[in-house]
Amino acid sequence: MRKITAIVGILVIGLLIGSGIFFGWFSIGNNKQSVTQVESINKALDLIQDQSVYSTEKDVLVEGALRGMADAIKDPYSTYYSKEEAAQHRQMLAEERVGIGIELTENNGKFIVVSPVRSSPAEKAGMRSLDEIVQVDDVRIDGKTMNELMHLIQGEKGTSLTVVVYRPSEDKHIKMTMERAAISNKTVTSEVVMVEDTAIGYVEISLFGEKTAEEWVAETSKLLRKDIEGLVVDVRDNPGGYLHSVAALVSSLVDNGKVFAYMQNGEGAMEPLKTSTESFDEKYLRTMKKIPIVLLQNEGSASASEVLGGALKSWGRASIVGVTSFGKGTVQESWELPNGGEMKLSTKKWLTPKKEWIHGKGIEASLKIEQNELFAIQLHPLTGQFKTGDMSEEIAYTQNALKKLGYQIVRLDGYLDEATEEAVKLYRKQKKLVSAEGDVYVDTTFFSSLNETLKVYKEDRKNDAQFQMASSFLMHNIEQ
Repeated sequence: MRKITAIVGILVIGLLIGSGIFFGWFSIGNNKQSVTQVESINKALDLIQDQSVYSTEKDVLVEGALRGMADAIKDPYSTYYSKEEAAQHRQMLAEERVGIGIELTENNGKFIVVSPVRSSPAEKAGMRSLDEIVQVDDVRIDGKTMNELMHLIQGEKGTSLTVVVYRPSEDKHIKMTMERAAISNKTVTSEVVMVEDTAIGYVEISLFGEKTAEEWVAETSKLLRKDIEGLVVDVRDNPGGYLHSVAALVSSLVDNGKVFAYMQNGEGAMEPLKTSTESFDEKYLRTMKKIPIVLLQNEGSASASEVLGGALKSWGRASIVGVTSFGKGTVQESWELPNGGEMKLSTKKWLTPKKEWIHGKGIEASLKIEQNELFAIQLHPLTGQFKTGDMSEEIAYTQNALKKLGYQIVRLDGYLDEATEEAVKLYRKQKKLVSAEGDVYVDTTFFSSLNETLKVYKEDRKNDAQFQMASSFLMHNIEQ
């Protein structure tokens, strides 16, 4: 099952560049206009503190001003991070993070567990997919933001916390106590897939973090030892990451000194970025330079993953299967601020080796294929009992899922009509579910079974239309 990503489109040059930006009211410059601007900001700060009927801490006002300056740029990728937000952002790209090991999504104000990380504290404590987090220690989660929830969950390694979840499939609340631990941020996974008696390698890159290049070499080396004849590289829903990681990855696939992208500054000057193969084993490099490759991408493939796709497509080194990528052609740098926060700004454009700027356009797939519609359905924990004539979001979810599973559904608006009732009856019969009470056919037992059916369906690679096309296309290239 494809992972849900929390953000789209990260391309940062590297780790924090340094303390290059300071608060405007501390020092902006020596010219008269800048001094006037500083005085205006300071005057507004004094007025709010002295005259406003609402008492607001100075630190909060400073945070608001910094956030406002970033927002005024009208660039979705230029932003201000508070100290806590900056730490979370760095952890996302770091080799490891401290926590309990869960992937979360937010749905209508509810925080739902997509999946616990294997062997993590959360999994060992018994947390499951579709559990809803309702309390952390003694703090209720109602009305909290995702950042606030993550702040509650994260902490010092070895410290304990208690999490209360609501489990819809059992219609009960469960309290779990666990100890925070270092969770590996593994970004590259691989496996051997047999296609028509031919071994091919499948490599999934979830994002380009600090250690992605090392993981790539380790995983592809493992696959090469198993005598694979081609590679499917999957960057679907990969939001990007560090440029140095994608640079090392593309360098493993071609000759030394080849341009894989151009950086363009605000004045239009362009700098070529070139591959460097010096750190690779010669035998590994010889094999990787000639092995057939197909890249899998979708509309969630952004930024650094597009640098990869743009280079491979421009060189003719790989075929791209899927749909047009996200389309983010800017590069961000981050500076630490005196208050512990960060200012992240778009400082450059990046262009493909053919000097194409893909911003807002994306990279087109060589072979276009839409994903199976069922893969777009996000699993949600559903409860309740419904009968013919009822109308609800839960019924709309049911209708949408059953229709895509091949059942005869007429309405998709959440109204439980006779056609929906018959489809639900047929589903219950086929799955041998316990009979519903009275004239109620849509209930918690049904919802639990439906979500499990969708989960199993999405985990079966045979149902992944894009992967199937990619592997078939790869086989064609191998046979040539």
